[in-house]
Amino acid sequence: MPSHQPWYHNNITRSKAEDLLSKAARDGSFLIRDSESVQGAYALCVLYQNCVYTYRILPNEDKKLSVQASEGVPIRFFAMLPELVEAYYNPNMGLVTHLQYPVQREEEVEEEPEPNSHPPQLPPRNFMADAKESESKTSEQATKSLSDMYLMRLQHIDLSTLSEEHQMAVQEYVRTSIFLDAEQAQNGNPNLPGLKKLITAVCKNLNSEISRILPALELFHRTLDQQLSPGIGPKQILADSGQSVSYRLEQLTKLLYSIEEKAKSSVFEAVGYDGGHRKSLIPIVSFEVKQESLGISTKMVLKVDVESGKLYFKKSKDGPEDKYYVHNKILQLVKSQKMHAKLVIVLETEKEKILRKEFVFDDTKKREGFCQLLQQMKTKHSEKPEPDMITVFVGTWNMGNAGPPSNIDSWFHCKGLGKTRDDTADHIPHDVYVIGTQEDPLSDREWSDTLKNVLRKITNISFKQVAIHTLWSIRIIVLAKPEHENRISHVFSDSVKTGIANTLGNKGAVGVSFMFNGTSFGFVNSHLTSGSEKKIRRNQNYVNILRFLNLGDKKLNPFDITHRFTHLLWLGDLNYRVELPSSEAENIVTKIKQQQYQELLSKDQLSIEKNEGKVFLHFEEEEITFPPTYRFERDTREKYAYTKAKATGTKYNLPSWCDRVLRKSYPLVHVVCQAYGCTNDIMTSDHSPVFASFEVGVASQFVSKQDLNSAPQGGIQIMNCVAILLTKSKTRFFIEFHSSCLEKTVKTSEGENTEQCDRSIKVWFGNKVELTPIISDPEYLLDQHILICVKSTDCDESYGEGCVALRAAQFCYRDFQITLTHHGEKTGTLTGGIQLRTSEFKPTEKLYDFIKIERDDAAPSKGKGGDKSSVAQAHDISNPSYMGVSFKSGGATDRGWSYSMAPKNVPGGAQGGRESKKPSYDLSIRSPTAMNYTASEDEKLSEMLDNPLYGSMVKSHGQAKDQGHPQPDILTPTPDGDCDRPPLPMPRNRSFTSSENRAQPQLPISLYPPGHKKPVVPSRSDGGLVQNRPPLPSKSRPEPQAPKPRDYRDTSEFPGKQRVPTRPGPLLPNKDTHPEFPKTGRPVN
Repeated sequence: MPSHQPWYHNNITRSKAEDLLSKAARDGSFLIRDSESVQGAYALCVLYQNCVYTYRILPNEDKKLSVQASEGVPIRFFAMLPELVEAYYNPNMGLVTHLQYPVQREEEVEEEPEPNSHPPQLPPRNFMADAKESESKTSEQATKSLSDMYLMRLQHIDLSTLSEEHQMAVQEYVRTSIFLDAEQAQNGNPNLPGLKKLITAVCKNLNSEISRILPALELFHRTLDQQLSPGIGPKQILADSGQSVSYRLEQLTKLLYSIEEKAKSSVFEAVGYDGGHRKSLIPIVSFEVKQESLGISTKMVLKVDVESGKLYFKKSKDGPEDKYYVHNKILQLVKSQKMHAKLVIVLETEKEKILRKEFVFDDTKKREGFCQLLQQMKTKHSEKPEPDMITVFVGTWNMGNAGPPSNIDSWFHCKGLGKTRDDTADHIPHDVYVIGTQEDPLSDREWSDTLKNVLRKITNISFKQVAIHTLWSIRIIVLAKPEHENRISHVFSDSVKTGIANTLGNKGAVGVSFMFNGTSFGFVNSHLTSGSEKKIRRNQNYVNILRFLNLGDKKLNPFDITHRFTHLLWLGDLNYRVELPSSEAENIVTKIKQQQYQELLSKDQLSIEKNEGKVFLHFEEEEITFPPTYRFERDTREKYAYTKAKATGTKYNLPSWCDRVLRKSYPLVHVVCQAYGCTNDIMTSDHSPVFASFEVGVASQFVSKQDLNSAPQGGIQIMNCVAILLTKSKTRFFIEFHSSCLEKTVKTSEGENTEQCDRSIKVWFGNKVELTPIISDPEYLLDQHILICVKSTDCDESYGEGCVALRAAQFCYRDFQITLTHHGEKTGTLTGGIQLRTSEFKPTEKLYDFIKIERDDAAPSKGKGGDKSSVAQAHDISNPSYMGVSFKSGGATDRGWSYSMAPKNVPGGAQGGRESKKPSYDLSIRSPTAMNYTASEDEKLSEMLDNPLYGSMVKSHGQAKDQGHPQPDILTPTPDGDCDRPPLPMPRNRSFTSSENRAQPQLPISLYPPGHKKPVVPSRSDGGLVQNRPPLPSKSRPEPQAPKPRDYRDTSEFPGKQRVPTRPGPLLPNKDTHPEFPKTGRPVN
């Protein structure tokens, strides 16, 4: 399609097309864009009565184009788009109105070429460009120009090191033979005989040397080859000396690498390596701590022996061990939220009693190092065949076109500035290393070997390369432990160019994706447009990468990469700057020296754009506590080089956090950032390397313990879905449900549209959709997610995507609310409910549940010992890891989703502001229990069930106020057509996107009866971000009913709450069951 047609807008997004037509504001305005759903097809967008109508233009087998218009209108075929457009200027062609006013394309601001805007190691192509620009210039003139250029270069090169024979050969080629090659190329012969003759002459001795040494190498290679079968004669490789020297050298290089790998493998195996591991990989580490007992502080030493799986308690560093506990007797580590250096170790004694020991470490980093070592011990000695948690190192570094220094260990140890790892964790290797580089001058092989050697030196493990992908000088490489080699599958890599006109690869992105057992990972390394004033261009780079980077499951076509992976990590030189005038340069440097980062971060372009929803919507970034990583003087980290002399004047590059790591994960999964910072001893570039370390929960390739023949068929019910779509399109919509746990993709029927006062569309999709999982085992289902896509019926294009976690409905029906996005933009919201129908089960304890957080308002313990249930009663402990909560300051991050209990007395079919006459669901299904409760009890219930595993039910307004982030109430929509009725206030859901200068998202009116307002209580799932919250009154705490002793290790709930019953059906009085707690695996009637 010719791009000069004014009405053709190439691959702009649907929302951008709607904006352009809205600005035109005339009936009959139109444009044509590429279809988002069918490759090679187009979408004709027409404005009529302030609504956008979209028609698909599809090619047939003969490449003829036709418009899918109204029924009853004869279909016409056209060879070219201009013919089609010309025909549809006529009325009565089946469109809502005939075409009248073409909407012009917006002129894009062209980027200025950058100094390094050419691909590395490529010959100059200027002569080709000149030949194309000037038709009068003949090929002979172009070749003469090329010959003169090369001769001029030879004059400036010292040729004294070459033999006279080689000098004459090179000069002869440049003077004469190059014309012969040009003639051959013009006639379609790519062999270039002149060049071949030159290489043969120069490499005459090399050819004979290859022929001489090759047999010896082949023989040695066959000796190392364990697959050699007896009786097979010697295989002649590259015996034909007539082959090109470059080809023979390439094969020779591969042979040498193969010999090196085989020899290393044999030697490692002989000296006792097991998959690259040495014995006693992690040395014994001691920690000096203080133990509090009866108000008396006593010094002690904790000694961790990971390899033997023992924890020793000593009264002095050099004294004898008082006692030790084996790994399976260490039940839990409980971190204090108030005192960041305090830790409680829950132990099981020989008499099966529970012992709580409280210790205070020297600082928080020591405590974290101790916890990581204990977790490593648990992992090493776990009896589980597959891991349920791994650690991932993510590093990004703009190398500044300079090779790395000899020592880059600190980068992989997460040492330097910011949130760093303690020295005691130095010997704990990560499971996966993901390294992204920009302006990387090395070859793939050089960089890969460098990284493997560094990791082998610091971990004693020979890491395996999972993938490597390079775009010009942008590179990503993934390395993994050898033991994970068979757990990693479905590896894909891709790249997107975003340089000048999106055709140059000096800027862009490379990505890698893979499956780790049952969990999908995506990694993107990007180098975006530079320049403080070009943030809009950077935003465009981000959207283009999001749209066109082809990674992950190809079946998930409607979804971009932000929805295709359980965990997506985005790293690189994003080039967002601190937006301050250049006159503030000295003040910025002064604040950096004083470590006053917050004021500068408030002017950080990425944070500003992200908060406004323009880029990285729903991505999270750990708190930045390290200085700007750009732009330093090379070979020092003491001075920022913020000025740069150019021909046009002085250019300012203010110190900025250009190099970043962000992540986006599915709802209710375990992910914790353990480190985020930069090195301060790697100084070859003007950028400092940035590191991040993540602890990530993973799902195994599930093998059900149930008998598939006798196990009841499970089910997933999604009901009462109501979408609010921010669009002016005039079309009908349906929902598609995608998941690897489903037998097939499921579609709903068409929804019922209602136009809203703000010109958005509310779509009601009926009461219930039944999804059939491939495996009904509840333990499998709780790790799964349902991807939701709202599509149009006329062009099958997505109008918004989101994700729902099945874990949210572990105990009972849950209401959900998700933000719909498309190509990185918010396109609306979707509310509904989800219910699981599964058999009863006993949850398996996950390794990441070994470490928990103790609430500050928990009741104090009244003794050291007790039975295994006493700990659960005495303390309120929760694990914030599902929500990624850490001890950073600031408000709760908007993740685009929230879950809540269904309100009381609301019939199941009354969602979405319409009175449904279909049978409503029983209250015992809609609410967490089968018992009615009053409004005051509602607050108690919120406190009991509001934990990070399932998301906050309400957002604390007081907290938002204290933190300086105004959080307006979300208002319920008025009934259809009644725009003047005052809205009802509602409590703000925890993770919902909201700002004061935007239209508030609308929730189904039936969530609460008119006149009823649910009490707003402080959310306890925000990971302790509120420090001064008073304890709950004793009357508001649920009183346990004399529970019988039970095994604490089998308790997966948070202490302070009774264990959830596992039997489905109505609640019966039981001494082990609190009457106000939900059931597990409740069947749906």
